[in-house]
Amino acid sequence: MSSPEQKSEDRRIFIDKQSPEPYQALLGVSEAVRATATAVGFDRTLVELVNLRVSQINGCAYCLSLHTRAALRAGETTQRLGVLAAWRDTEVFTPVERAALTLAEATTAPADTAAREAATRAAREVLTDDQISAVIWVAVTINAFNRVSTMSGHPVRPER
Repeated sequence: MSSPEQKSEDRRIFIDKQSPEPYQALLGVSEAVRATATAVGFDRTLVELVNLRVSQINGCAYCLSLHTRAALRAGETTQRLGVLAAWRDTEVFTPVERAALTLAEATTAPADTAAREAATRAAREVLTDDQISAVIWVAVTINAFNRVSTMSGHPVRPER
């Protein structure tokens, strides 16, 4: 979305198109992570909650749009999606979901050592080590996609 007078160095580069090999590798990682999440007993709604919460924190409009649609297709409710940004102040998320969201937030801000350690301790109360690993991988992967989309300036257009 650049005007003709805008300098070419000011225009964003869709890095997924400019360098397709790394992007394809990231898609492969995403498929492996989704399979790992399924193998440890997580349904698609939990994965999408993590994707959405991380995308909220990172301010990635493209991923928010994409994963909201995916969550709704997976059976997520509009109430839970609407309050996700304030999930701690609700009673609508299960202990497993709350542990996953806490881990996802800690993964998105890893420099906060105390929060990271507290999130892991809390998660161990309701999740197995395999589940903790799966949640962290989901968060790591969506963080990467958030960077691709925000740095590329992927547009969000009105739905038809």
